[in-house]
Amino acid sequence: MVERTVVPRISVRAASIPPSPIRGLVPHAEAAKARGIRVIHLNIGQPDLPPPPGVPAALAAAATQRPTYTPSRGMTELVTAWARYYQRVGLTVEPEQVIVTGGASEALSLAVLATTDPGDRILVPEPFYAPYQGILTAAGVELVPVPSPDGYGPVSADAVRERISPRVRGILLCSPSNPTGVVYDRSQFEALAVLASEHGLSFYSDETYREIVFSGSRAPSALEIPGLESAAIVLDSVSKRFNACGLRIGALISRNPDIVAAVAQLAELRLSLPLPAQLAAVAALEAPDTYVHEVVATYRRRRDIALTALARIPGVRVIPPAGALYLVAELPVDDAERFAVWLLTDFQLDGETVMVAPLAGFYATPGFGRRAIRIALVQPEELLQRAARLLGEALARYPGRTG
Repeated sequence: MVERTVVPRISVRAASIPPSPIRGLVPHAEAAKARGIRVIHLNIGQPDLPPPPGVPAALAAAATQRPTYTPSRGMTELVTAWARYYQRVGLTVEPEQVIVTGGASEALSLAVLATTDPGDRILVPEPFYAPYQGILTAAGVELVPVPSPDGYGPVSADAVRERISPRVRGILLCSPSNPTGVVYDRSQFEALAVLASEHGLSFYSDETYREIVFSGSRAPSALEIPGLESAAIVLDSVSKRFNACGLRIGALISRNPDIVAAVAQLAELRLSLPLPAQLAAVAALEAPDTYVHEVVATYRRRRDIALTALARIPGVRVIPPAGALYLVAELPVDDAERFAVWLLTDFQLDGETVMVAPLAGFYATPGFGRRAIRIALVQPEELLQRAARLLGEALARYPGRTG
């Protein structure tokens, strides 16, 4: 007699999380590398620039310390370093308003868990950072996309207002934006923030790229909008401006003591964050202003070089970014995801190919972004120019070219 085997089921929650457009093509890239092809990675926002000198020194020093638990809200030294950093960029933040998180992604996850219930909705301008969809889905919250008029630019307060319903609990904005590099100016930013405040909604402001702007010193912050004290929840990270994504250290900042208390209680469930990473993050946040200025100057040069190189490719339309470290390009192809796979499985030139992120994965609206890609400016200038030449040749050979 054969016993029947019962297999545990996978949760609807897990099955509902969409695949990553950033990492989903990794098996194809690994297979290409196994065939001896060099893959130029433009698919993921992993900076190639060195972190501040204090970061490796802090990691080395941490190796001599006993790896104990630290406070769930973050080490005192790190919480204080975050507050000092904000003071330097012109924003008033008290240490008790800061909770250290495992990157900006955990900051958003904790914020959503603290301020929503299953079945609630959050309005998000699209395209948006792809993991937002999974983070909200895991919390049982519905992401309601708000498309921009041209597919890439800022979303108006009127467009957001039209989608407010009793189940909507917040607005999530990333400026400068991943994936487009769009920067909301003060009036656009403030209009959305005021709208959230007027309707009693949380205003989740992802400010990971705050200082990486190509005009001006920084993007507007939710921490400087009058009357937004109770609604604003800022999400931040040392990953991009300090080139320390592997530390997985971020922060959640709120002036609403009830939100801070709720998030702190949730943070206790994971006990604490790694001691070495927190010590290294202190060193990152204490880097001189000149460090970040040079980072921004580097991305500005790379943007300009990439825009020029891509504009030479027939049929390609590039969306110039105003900040962050990405740009979006529309391609003359039948399907950008199919093209991105083909780059890794069927194309090479002199032993090289390019890996990009299909933009459709950054939308919740079906069919949007189907012929566009996101390019991360995380390679030296010469390599970006070579990648553009590879893309041009690939588009000339691609069997699904449309123009």
